[in-house]
Amino acid sequence: MSSLYQSMVAVIEQSITPLAGRLGQQKYVIAIRDGFTAALPFMIIGSFMLVFIFPPFSADTTLGFARAWLDFSQTWREELMLPFNLSMGVMTFFISVGIGASLGRQFNLDPVMSGLLAFMAFLLVAAPYADGKISTQYLSGQGIFTALITAIYSTRMYAWLKQNNITIRLPKEVPTGVARSFEILIPVLVVIGTLHPLNLFIEAQTGMILPQAIMHLLEPLVSASDSLPAILLSVLLCQIFWFAGIHGSLIVTGIMNPFWMANLSANQAALAAGSVLPHIYLQGFWDHYLLIGGVGSTLPLAFLLLRSRATHLRTIGKMGVVPSLFNINEPILFGAPIIMNPMLFIPFIFVPMINACLAYGATKLGWIAQVVSLTPWTTPAPIGASWAANWALSPVIMCGICMVMSAVMYLPFLRAYERSLLKAEEEKSQVLTPAGELN
Repeated sequence: MSSLYQSMVAVIEQSITPLAGRLGQQKYVIAIRDGFTAALPFMIIGSFMLVFIFPPFSADTTLGFARAWLDFSQTWREELMLPFNLSMGVMTFFISVGIGASLGRQFNLDPVMSGLLAFMAFLLVAAPYADGKISTQYLSGQGIFTALITAIYSTRMYAWLKQNNITIRLPKEVPTGVARSFEILIPVLVVIGTLHPLNLFIEAQTGMILPQAIMHLLEPLVSASDSLPAILLSVLLCQIFWFAGIHGSLIVTGIMNPFWMANLSANQAALAAGSVLPHIYLQGFWDHYLLIGGVGSTLPLAFLLLRSRATHLRTIGKMGVVPSLFNINEPILFGAPIIMNPMLFIPFIFVPMINACLAYGATKLGWIAQVVSLTPWTTPAPIGASWAANWALSPVIMCGICMVMSAVMYLPFLRAYERSLLKAEEEKSQVLTPAGELN
């Protein structure tokens, strides 16, 4: 056991930790993560509006409250859809500005100007203007990957031009705001002069504008991101990074967010059209089935710790159970500890992976309602799972099954760890005489 543990630690320290560290500090990964974080409040409210507009009742229901809600939503649907259309429907606006501002800050640029430049770059290629109207087709999830690419390109070009002194400099006496406006003139010209001709060229050659071409190229990857292997791989990476003491959730969600948002947009469009929802693996699936109580699905473990015979574990359980209800489990991860603890490695890695298989299989069979709404990650799992699936009951049952399975898997490993702690406590107490003096 000791040699196995030493080998595992060596692999983590020599290979996994450096890789995760580089990924976590990568400018573009940080910018993408910050962009989605900035857009999150708008998307949560927009998602809530969609759930309100399409209440979870049958169209032929005769219940008074349900009938009144359905009639109200049908009568005022166009007006009620406006907040959704101006939040989730244009999510790429918020994302592109957030990414541009974050990346600009990392390159010591003015974040406001870099965010606006990224926004303009996205509109230039993704919002074609014809007959006095701007097309909104690619302003939601369909344009997410275009927003990422144009935001990174425009901000990086801005930084390169400034680093090479290709800019307009005004005297120091000129107000700062005016000087910044002139400083960004050349980056604006360069971005327009490169992206617009590129977009026209691609359209002439393929009949598709840039966001349409990007989605066409990434279609196999987007489809693969909704598969069980993709779920298991992302969970495995997250768990291994966390076991090494690195915030794996930030790394994995930073990579998966574009796919999740594209899939969420498709599910919401299907819900509005009354058709079958096409996607399973979304952020609501990740948060409320795989991270119940936090990374590693440790909420059941927190309840088990409350009844531990080891004082240390019982104390950690008391400290960690309430935060775990809201998916915050650092007290358990670092207090038990789970991090770098070989006795809890196996359940920590495999519990969320087994939950993923159960939830994915049940959803695939049509037993569980699919995600159509974005929820705060701190929402308790059963509530969040139901909220994300338009307040269906089946996700609550699935959460209960996942929690029971998690407890069953954690229990034998916890008991073994508990015995080792009790043995250590007993050996320590034997060093002292009844009077409290050393032998």
